[in-house]
Amino acid sequence: MGQQVVDDPRLTVVGLLMEAHEGLTAKFSARFRGHGLSETEFEVLLRLARTRGRRLRMSDLSAQTSLSTSGITRVVDRLERDGLVARDSCEHDRRGTWARITDAGAERIEAVLPGHLDDVDTWFTGLLQPTQLAGLTDALRVVRDAVNPRAVAGG
Repeated sequence: MGQQVVDDPRLTVVGLLMEAHEGLTAKFSARFRGHGLSETEFEVLLRLARTRGRRLRMSDLSAQTSLSTSGITRVVDRLERDGLVARDSCEHDRRGTWARITDAGAERIEAVLPGHLDDVDTWFTGLLQPTQLAGLTDALRVVRDAVNPRAVAGG
């Protein structure tokens, strides 16, 4: 294997993306823990809170979080036990189940968000010029749509 292959700029950019993700996760996780949530629980609650009707089918929630069906079931089980999420039967498909954020879940997200947005500004958006942020947002959406098209809100 030649040096040219290992120095490929494609490896650099994907490596930087992974390192940035890991670093942001580490910076954000302490805030979530302070509110009694894991990173995944925060993500599930936020996705539900941001979705019209404050609910998603479990299959859509699984796709949006990149968790397996059994993985999302375990997370929703914990959130339901804590009163932050409820399950509803799907009116049109007896096999389908909705995960719905409860008022307590919405209150928890509302309590986390001000500090989380401060962290986002400090460690991510505040580090970028507006044109850099706009370009990055557009680029990430293109990549996300290609590698995980089911992740679009509402499934």
